[in-house]
Amino acid sequence: MQQRDQGITHEPAGLAPYLGGLFDAARNLISQVLNPLNDRSRAQSNALIAFMVRVASAALLYVMQIVLARWMGSFEYGIYGFVWTWVLILGGLAPLGLNIAAIRLVPEYSERKEYSLLRGLVFGSRLIAFATGTAIALAGLLGLMLFGSYISSYYILPAYLALICIPMFAISDMQDGLGRGKAWMSVALIPPYVLRPLLILVFMLGANLFGFPMVATTAAAAAIFATWMATLVQLIILNRKLKTSLTPVQEPDEFSKQNSSVIAADTRQFDLKRWLAISAPLLIISACDLLLQNTDVLIISHYMSPDEVGIYFAAAKTMSLIMFVHYAVGSAVANRFSALKARGDEQGLKDFVRDSLNWTFWPSLTAAMLLLLMGEFLLSLFGDRFASEGYPVMAILAIGFLLRSAVGPADFLLNMLGEQRLCAIVLGGTALLNVVLNLLLVPNFGLIGAAFATASSLSFGAMAQYFAVRQRLGLDLAIWKAFR
Repeated sequence: MQQRDQGITHEPAGLAPYLGGLFDAARNLISQVLNPLNDRSRAQSNALIAFMVRVASAALLYVMQIVLARWMGSFEYGIYGFVWTWVLILGGLAPLGLNIAAIRLVPEYSERKEYSLLRGLVFGSRLIAFATGTAIALAGLLGLMLFGSYISSYYILPAYLALICIPMFAISDMQDGLGRGKAWMSVALIPPYVLRPLLILVFMLGANLFGFPMVATTAAAAAIFATWMATLVQLIILNRKLKTSLTPVQEPDEFSKQNSSVIAADTRQFDLKRWLAISAPLLIISACDLLLQNTDVLIISHYMSPDEVGIYFAAAKTMSLIMFVHYAVGSAVANRFSALKARGDEQGLKDFVRDSLNWTFWPSLTAAMLLLLMGEFLLSLFGDRFASEGYPVMAILAIGFLLRSAVGPADFLLNMLGEQRLCAIVLGGTALLNVVLNLLLVPNFGLIGAAFATASSLSFGAMAQYFAVRQRLGLDLAIWKAFR
């Protein structure tokens, strides 16, 4: 009887260890994210934060795109998609590649305690980005005034307004690179990827409530306010963090004593020649990457109506949600590649590359499967024609995006380990192939031709990056080996 009582006493508690184990696991995960204990867990934490921000951004952007398409219709939505594509291209080029160079240089200067050079980079790079962005915007305005008669009239006014976004868009891109270089994922990613689209949506909602017409011009005006406000918020937060970070609080070591730039807390040094030498091929890489992402939309806008542009834009943006994983992981690990290289930790670098490859591919594969299962429903939210004409585009693009994810953050790896020129050559060839294929296929096959051209180019670029990493860096990015 006593044994039976004991059995009855312990039986209800049988589930408690499992629940306790789940609770402990969740608590340990949260603790690891908030308080990482070592470099690997810190990288995992940054990757998780970056991924969560990009997922939130993807959801917000998707809602915004659906709302804009519903409010404006496919014609006006296509116009907005076209002019915003130019903002992405021109604003992305304005930092001259220094936004990517900063991801390499910031941890390098931090490891070596070269604080004066770090302060110079922080100040000078943003000044260059703003000046270049302003020059590009003025050149664009002049170009529209001189050659506006050759452009369809419905593009002109939205294009004028969109150009005003470029200077602050350039600063935001530059601050993104500085924040990622310091591994401050929230400061780097939340303002441009969450706050900016949220503000666009809020301003468009306000415009709708006050009776403004729901057209591309109104959306471009909303983008101006959103871009400038989000960038200023990012500027204030980043400056506050940098003020503390760039002032050494410990006594200088022997290395620091030989470098007076560490001791002076307010000096700036400008190694502009080296910065531009590093950033020049990175600028080419940025240009090629932007062309890869946007050539199809630009060429479709030339041969087809804004309605088709809107349908393709919606389908491509839906399927490109896969790439948020690639960019999230790359954002989190790029500065770590540079730091491990600076330390000479070859084994640590190999292990970290394997981790980053796994973190990139398997979530991307899962996301692709989910998007293809839900694709027709998601596109139907944009309007009646979007699902029937846009889903084949999604299915074709998925192949290219997955192959790019299969080599992990190979482009970040090449850039951070000093092979940015080779990366530029690879991406340059890929972008050129993309332009040629789109020009050949879009006039004859329309949206399907554009999707096939882009997917083929992405696949070629992924294979080329794989062999480049293997030959130059001695690292094998085969996903099956990383999984094993």
